[in-house]
Amino acid sequence: MKQGKVREQWIRLVVALGILALCRVSSAEESTKQASSYAPVNITADFATTMAQMKGAKPELLKRQATLLKERYDLANRPARGVTMSRGKSIQEGVRVRLPQGMTWQKLAAMSPGEILNKNLFPAGFFPLPHPNHAEGGMLFPKFAIDEIKRQEGRDLSRFDLEFDLPDYFLPEYPAPIYLTTRPDLGDVSHGKLLTIDNYYELFNGILNPKQLEGLRLLLTPFPQQQFNQTEDRRSERPSRGVACLDCHANGHTNASTHLVGDIRPQEFRHRLDTPSLRGVNIQRLFGSQRALKSVEDFTEFEQRAAYFDGDPVIATKKGVNILERGSQVHFMAEFQALLDFPPAPKLGINGRLAPKQASDAELRGEALFFGKAECASCHPAPYYTDNLMHNLKVERFYTPRMINGRMASADGPIKTFPLRGIKDSPPYLHDGRLLTLEDTVEFFNLILEIKLTDQEKTDLVAFMRQL
Repeated sequence: MKQGKVREQWIRLVVALGILALCRVSSAEESTKQASSYAPVNITADFATTMAQMKGAKPELLKRQATLLKERYDLANRPARGVTMSRGKSIQEGVRVRLPQGMTWQKLAAMSPGEILNKNLFPAGFFPLPHPNHAEGGMLFPKFAIDEIKRQEGRDLSRFDLEFDLPDYFLPEYPAPIYLTTRPDLGDVSHGKLLTIDNYYELFNGILNPKQLEGLRLLLTPFPQQQFNQTEDRRSERPSRGVACLDCHANGHTNASTHLVGDIRPQEFRHRLDTPSLRGVNIQRLFGSQRALKSVEDFTEFEQRAAYFDGDPVIATKKGVNILERGSQVHFMAEFQALLDFPPAPKLGINGRLAPKQASDAELRGEALFFGKAECASCHPAPYYTDNLMHNLKVERFYTPRMINGRMASADGPIKTFPLRGIKDSPPYLHDGRLLTLEDTVEFFNLILEIKLTDQEKTDLVAFMRQL
C-alpha cells in the first residue's frame, strides 16, 4: 500500500517536471519566434476602445513627426519668383535640407562616402523619410484633398489616428490640370475642377469613347481598402465606402498622398511611398517603384487586389476586395490611364531638347550639364527623361543603418527611373518624398554620384529641369 502511494507520487512529480520542461521550451520558442507577415484577422478589441487609444496617442505622434521634419528641413514658405506649376501654383525654391553645423555643401561634396559615413555627416534630410506613424502605415491624404472629396461626394478620407505631415505649399497643385494624348488641342480638360464620380460624365462625355468612360468611372469608384472599409479594424471614424484610384492620383496626376509599399517585410523596412503622377503612362514600361510590373494593366490589377491591403489576400477578402475582371474592367481602366499626357513644355523641341532660340543662357547651360558633367541623362534620356529601367543608388555607402521614427534606414535597393517630363509639377521628390525641392534633388545627386558641381552649375541645372 505504502509502495503504491510512493510510486504514485513519483509519477506525479515526473509528469509535473515534464509539463514544466514543455512550458520552458514553449516560452523559449515564443521568445525567438519572428513577427508574422500576416495581420490579425480576428480583432478582439472593441472598436470604440481602439479608436480612443489611437486618438489619445495621435498628438504625440504628430509632434514626433513635426520635430523630425523641422530637424531635417527648412520648412519656410519661400516661393520662387516667376516660376509656377502648369496651372499657376508657386514652386518652392532653395535647398531645404539642413546641414550639420559648420558644414557646407561644397565641403561635404569634396568628401568621400567613407569619410561622410565615419564622421556621421550624412544630412538628415537625405535619409529615408518615415511615414508619420511607420508602425501603423496606411494611406494618408492631405487635408485639401480630404476637404474637396468630402464636399463633392460626402465621403470622408480623414483618419482618426493621423494627419498628413508635409506643408501644402510643398505639394502639387490641386486640382491639377488634365492633358490628353488624344486631344492636345483642348489643353486642360479639367476646367479647374477635381475629377470625381459626380462630375466625370459631364466633363468627358463626347471627349472619351464609351470604353474609356467606363474605365474612368472605375478609377473614380471607391472600393474598400486597408484603412477605409466597413470593418472594426479600419482607421476611419465611420464605416467607409473606401478609396478610389484617383483619390491619390488626383486628376490623373498626384496630390502627394502617402502610403507604405506593400511588398516589403518586416514593417520597419517598408518604404514610404510618395504617390507618383500617372501623366505619361503611355511611354512607361515599368510600374511600381520597385515591383517592376511590366504593364499598366498589371499595375492596375495589383493595386486593387494587393496594394490596397498591404499585400495580404486574407485581409483583402475580409474587408471586401474588388476583384477586377481582367478582360474588360482592367483593360478599360488601363486604356484611360494611357491617355494622360505630360503638361506642355513650350521650350522643348520634338526631340525633347531645348529650342536654343527660346531658352535662356542659364537653361542652355543646365541642359549641357544634364547631358554631360552631371550625368543625369545616363538614366533620364530625352525625350521623356526616363530609361524605363531600375537603378540602385547604394545610398547606404554614406551612413550606418539606424532606426528613424520606426523606419529602419538601410539599403533601399533598386528603384525605377521616374520620367522627369513635367517634374516641376510633382514635388516632393525621390520615391519616398524625402527631397522637398528641385534644389534639394540636385544636391542629393551631386553628393550620391560624386559629381562635384559648382554652385552656378547647380543653379543652371535647376533652371533647365523647370522647363521639362
